[in-house]
Amino acid sequence: MTKNRSQKQKKARQAAQANAASRQKRRPQDDQARIFGIHAVASAIANEERELIRLHATTNAQARLVDEIRKIGGNPARLDGLVETANPKDIDLLARDAVHQGAVLIAHPLPPLDISDIFNHQLVVVLDQITDPHNVGAIIRSCVALGAEAIVMTGRHSPEESGVLAKTASGGLDMISMVTVPNLARALDDLADNGFDVIGFDSEESQPFETIISEQDDKRPMALIFGSEGKGLRRLSREKCTALARLDMPGPIKSLNVSNAVAMTLYAVMLKRQGLFTR
Repeated sequence: MTKNRSQKQKKARQAAQANAASRQKRRPQDDQARIFGIHAVASAIANEERELIRLHATTNAQARLVDEIRKIGGNPARLDGLVETANPKDIDLLARDAVHQGAVLIAHPLPPLDISDIFNHQLVVVLDQITDPHNVGAIIRSCVALGAEAIVMTGRHSPEESGVLAKTASGGLDMISMVTVPNLARALDDLADNGFDVIGFDSEESQPFETIISEQDDKRPMALIFGSEGKGLRRLSREKCTALARLDMPGPIKSLNVSNAVAMTLYAVMLKRQGLFTR
């Protein structure tokens, strides 16, 4: 692992852990989540804000977890008293036949964040009723890899924290600020009132995204909004945007899976902010 990658992961974990005391008061005490897969489990254990209950793991998986936790800058001592050694068949049952790589962690969900907790961020992704945990997990992974600091979702019509979501995110769930809001339109107003350019992605009445970001002030924070596959952005979400963008595809297929669209968009933003973007 390079030094730069380690620093980026440390910064991402710090962002996910911001305002810990106030968030802790808002977390339901009786919820539990099952997290499986080496990367997802190691990231959860490395996150000091994650309350751990127990870890079921094979002997081989335990050794891999120690190495992975160290690689991402976590403390392997958090494993002390947590581990129950298990065989693969027992773990199959706990993971409900998902691909678990020999490890299933039982933990509390992360303490919820308020929209006000992310007003100091520079790049936020907003999901308007994207319900597939595989898509959301892939989006989380792309956000962590490409520099987005937070994801905002609605309380309804969004996937709950789950093993599938966490594994698809490949550890990213515990490296980014996750905000769930009861009213997305109000949250978009709050972001705009706090200096964010709110850019929604929609094929109708929109401009090419490269045109919009070429004119955007890099010092202004940005919130990028993506709608569900099929329905796209809801009407009220569209109305709250300061600009509507589209991704023009040169090939015969003119649309992308939403997780791919998020990754492509974030990569363009990264190039722009590094001074490498040209139209």
